Amino acid sequence: MRHLLLVDDEINVLHALRRGLSSSFQGESFRIETFDDPQQALERVKEAAFDVIISDYRMPVMTGVVFLKQVKEIQPDAVRLILSASTDFEAVKTAINDAAVFRFLTKPWEQLELNNIIQLAFTQRDQLLEERRLADESRMLRGEMTPEEVEARRLEEAEPGITKVNWGPGGSVLLEDL
Repeated sequence: MRHLLLVDDEINVLHALRRGLSSSFQGESFRIETFDDPQQALERVKEAAFDVIISDYRMPVMTGVVFLKQVKEIQPDAVRLILSASTDFEAVKTAINDAAVFRFLTKPWEQLELNNIIQLAFTQRDQLLEERRLADESRMLRGEMTPEEVEARRLEEAEPGITKVNWGPGGSVLLEDL
């Protein structure tokens, strides 16, 4: 199942994106999550793996570039896109260089173009994962990685944070306060 995250401080934009993508990818195994707060979206990125993440460029809490840089640290294989009404070249350059953004989309968007870019992003994600799998396989054959390390990486990819455990004295597991 494909998993897509949309982040924009404007609820109407999120609804329009969801409507357009849901009707365009109808019949496919496709899940969309939306957030109007990038901080909440970051918390969700720590919990679930996403194939593609689209963020608005200008948001009051943090810019899309700052948000996507943090996403890159948590989920480096998620394909990142910026959606913006701004056509500022410096903003585009910063997004591409700092957050490794795959594409910079303009508002208002053309639905057909957005659909095509989403398909390209899914293809990019598949290629990244296949390259990682092949590289890990090669490292394992050369003895540079153990099968356990390869499995831990696969698990972390599928469920971000699952392999990160806070150990206490004597081997106990420390749970975070909710």
